Amino acid sequence: MAENIFDPRDLIAATKIGILATLKSSGLPQLSPVTAVYDRDADIIYVSMTDDRAKTKNLRRDPRAAIEFTGPDGYTWATAEGAVELIGPGTDPDGPEADALVDYYRRGAGEHPDWAEYRQVMVDDRRVLMVLRVGHVYGAKLR
Repeated sequence: MAENIFDPRDLIAATKIGILATLKSSGLPQLSPVTAVYDRDADIIYVSMTDDRAKTKNLRRDPRAAIEFTGPDGYTWATAEGAVELIGPGTDPDGPEADALVDYYRRGAGEHPDWAEYRQVMVDDRRVLMVLRVGHVYGAKLR
């Protein structure tokens, strides 16, 4: 009988929606569905969020997170944990914070029809880029 080898990073690479877990000041987890972009070569997960969200505030206080991905079959899952860096928000549409969000968009969706508009929206929305450096990953294929 052939052994079923499962690499959780394969699921992370194939799945765009994850559940991000950050820690509230009480120590309880705060969970948020997010759109994630995974750079497998660097083993980094990127998530764009606004500066006023609970997850952003939690990460500014405690820069550790976990993100869970579930496969379409419902029986396959992967979790990545690691230290987080937050980039932004920026005030200049041509600044490094907007550049980082452009890179995130390109990795996840390709080219935008109007980069100037996208950059301005990132500044206006006070967007922040979460950079999770994967320190530990685990998961299972249950069926």
